[in-house]
Amino acid sequence: MTEREPRTALLRGGDVHTPADPFATAMVVERGHIAWVGSEGAADAFASGVDEVIDLEGALVTPAFTDAHVHTTATGLALTGLDLSPAATLGQALALVRDFAAARPADRVLLGHGWDAARWPEGRPPSRTELDEATGGRPLYLPRVDVHSAVVTTALLDLVPGVTGLAGYRPDAPLTGAAHHAVRAAAHAAVTPAQRGEAQRAALRRAASLGIGTVHECAGPEISDEEDFTSLLALAADEERPGPRVVGYWAEPVTGERDARRVRELGALGAAGDLFVDGSLGSHTACLHEPYADAPHTGTAHLDKAAVAAHVTACTEAGLQAGFHAIGDAALSAVADGVRAAAETLGPHRVRAARHRVEHAEMLTPETIAAFAELGLTASVQPAFDAAWGGEDGMYAQRLGTERARTLNPYAALLRSGVPLALGSDSPVTRLDPWGTVRAAAFHRTPEHRVSVRAAFTAHTRGGWRATGRDDAGVLVPGAPADYAVWRTGDLVVQAPDDRVARWSTDPRSGTPGLPDLSPGAPLPVCLRTVVGGRTVFVRPNE
Repeated sequence: MTEREPRTALLRGGDVHTPADPFATAMVVERGHIAWVGSEGAADAFASGVDEVIDLEGALVTPAFTDAHVHTTATGLALTGLDLSPAATLGQALALVRDFAAARPADRVLLGHGWDAARWPEGRPPSRTELDEATGGRPLYLPRVDVHSAVVTTALLDLVPGVTGLAGYRPDAPLTGAAHHAVRAAAHAAVTPAQRGEAQRAALRRAASLGIGTVHECAGPEISDEEDFTSLLALAADEERPGPRVVGYWAEPVTGERDARRVRELGALGAAGDLFVDGSLGSHTACLHEPYADAPHTGTAHLDKAAVAAHVTACTEAGLQAGFHAIGDAALSAVADGVRAAAETLGPHRVRAARHRVEHAEMLTPETIAAFAELGLTASVQPAFDAAWGGEDGMYAQRLGTERARTLNPYAALLRSGVPLALGSDSPVTRLDPWGTVRAAAFHRTPEHRVSVRAAFTAHTRGGWRATGRDDAGVLVPGAPADYAVWRTGDLVVQAPDDRVARWSTDPRSGTPGLPDLSPGAPLPVCLRTVVGGRTVFVRPNE
């Protein structure tokens, strides 16, 4: 169920998560904005003047989530394509490939995702010979779960002349670097506009069904193409198909006003997102100061301090947000040093005011955390990475060793230093799952990096809006955009790593509004309704 025009509505008989009134049970929405929040007794005065009265029946109303890092078309293709994440062994993965190929005889190229050889007892990805056999010799593109490397069939390689001479090509290992980018472009070029539109709609429907009201699309020439980006923005703006908001970022270096003008013409808010300073830990391409524990090298550097400084300077002068993909400690040092150099040229206040952002920001040190705080950089982070790959036996420990792995994703230290956080999924790298993301931040595998549920929730709602330069949204207060979700959930509690904080926060005198219990193993809230700008974009069917 969706609707074209915002309706005036009174929601009552539930719990409204708002700083305006910690005991609010009702809310009025008018002309796409929050008009009032308050108590049940006061709600009677509004009942006769609205188009609709919604009985919440005890449900919880919160701001809609913002997923600050999404690849929308890839997410939709993953929803409609081959998902290898359930495969527990290499053999199971090959069986899934074989079944998928048999079920899709008309596809020009077979697309899949989600494999992670680190989880398989064989400890290796499928070989090209194995994939050729499983597909019957058809083109197949299978990026690793982190999408920084891929295995493919011979038939797909044949579509890319000269691929064997590109950097990152290895005959018996996953493709990385330029070879991977060229093969990915060939695979995606085989996707028709109709398939792309279907994928984008599927991804946005899934987001809406999870209470996500806004996604930040992190696009760029090394990820998709301009037509994919502009078609997504057009779809999101279509008044006939209301859905989640899409904020677009285009990851291409900016060196002057001509580049900046082109970014604006594409409809992007900034030249940010996945502008690669390095790669990923899983693919051994994140750039490190010291070699990997399981490989004799330090990864791949794509941009250095000078390139970072040039991009930040040009974007700041043009009034654009700049941003980078940086995971390894050496890559994050290059970002910090480059942004600081830009601040020395332009003045620190101008750079801070631009709210430039860094995606992933995993392998931070005390020095780079301090630099983020000094320079006003937003850390756009994905807690599900720690849930998937953290811990003493996880992929991080395999790649870095246990001690270095324990330093990753230090959310508590970032918040203590005043670094703004925005939470996301990097879908399809990890799935759209906002409450699971909040849980992963609050129950980080390394206890000293944990933050309160409330802090994580704020970073996944208001933090995403602040990352775009908006301070008036992502919270249910009068005047804010009416982007909210309604949830079926259990008792509301206050969860924080420090038990003293939790005890005080549950005292009625503190006026701290509760949130669902996100303890590991507890059922996550179920989205009943999602509203964006006062228009309903999702209603859960009757169960």
